Amino acid sequence: MRLVIVTGLSGAGKSTALKMLEDARYFCVDNLPIPLMSKFVSLMAGMQGEDVQNAAIGIDARSGRDLRELEKVLEQLGEAGYEFEILFLDADDRVLVKRYKESRRSHPLAMYGRVDEGIHREREKMKFLKERADYIIDTSHLLTRELKKEINRIFVDNGKFSNMVISVLSFGFKYGIPDDADLVFDVRFLPNPYYIDELRPHTGMDEDVFQYVMDCQAAADFADKLEDMMKFLIPNYAKEGKTSLVIGIGCTGGKHRSVTLARVLYDRLQETREYGIRLEHRDIGKDALLKKQ
Repeated sequence: MRLVIVTGLSGAGKSTALKMLEDARYFCVDNLPIPLMSKFVSLMAGMQGEDVQNAAIGIDARSGRDLRELEKVLEQLGEAGYEFEILFLDADDRVLVKRYKESRRSHPLAMYGRVDEGIHREREKMKFLKERADYIIDTSHLLTRELKKEINRIFVDNGKFSNMVISVLSFGFKYGIPDDADLVFDVRFLPNPYYIDELRPHTGMDEDVFQYVMDCQAAADFADKLEDMMKFLIPNYAKEGKTSLVIGIGCTGGKHRSVTLARVLYDRLQETREYGIRLEHRDIGKDALLKKQ
C-alpha cells in the first residue's frame, strides 16, 4: 500500500490535491483526528489487495493541539514498519491572502483577525512537516490542471520529482515588469514583427511570426545561450531549496518576440523532465483589448 500524508498551508490546494488522489483511486480521508491515524493505517494495510491499494490522509492546522502529537505518531508508524510519504502544498503569502479574499472564507487560525497573521502562525505550526516533506509543491503560479499533472506524475506515473516549479513568462515592458519575476531577459534587440504589416496582427503562437523571429541568427544564438544558462542556474537554485522560479522574457508589447522565445525555452526545458514547467503569456492579447476600448 502506498500511503500519502497530504498537508500544507490553508489555501495552498490541499483539498484539491486530495480530490485528485481520490480520482486516481486512492482512499482519501481529510482532517482525520491525529490520535486515530495509527488505527486507520493499520486498517488500510489489512485491506490491501482488496478494494483499496493506496491511501491518503489530509492533515492541516485544523487539527489544533493534536498537531503537536503528529511527529510522535509519524515516528511510531515508521517503527511499526509502515512506509509513508509527505506531500506539502505551499504558496506565497500574497497569493494565499488573495485567495482568501476572493473566497471570502476565514482563515482557520485568524477567525476574527487578519489573514496574514493567521498565515504566519500557520507557517510556524506546520514548519516541522515541511522539513520532513518528501514533496513540496508551490502552487503560487499553478493552474488546477498543472497541479493535477504534477500529482499524477508523482503518485500515479511514479515519475521523478523535483520540489521546484518553473514558470516561463512572456510579457510586454510597456505593461510593466512582472512583480514575481526572479529572472528577467529583454529580447527587444531582435527584429520586431510588429513592423511587418502581414505579421502585426499575429502573435508568437502563430507559425509565421515564430519563424520570422527564429530565422534571425541572433534569436537562435540567444536561445542557445539562455538554455545553457538555465541548465546551469536551475539545479543550483534547487540545491539551495528554492521551490518556485519565474523566468520573465520581455519585448515591447509581449505579443511577438517574447512569446516566441518563451515557447522555445519552455520546449527545451521540458525535455529534461526533471522539474515542473509551465508556460504563460501575460500580455499576448492586451494590444487587441486596448484597440477595442
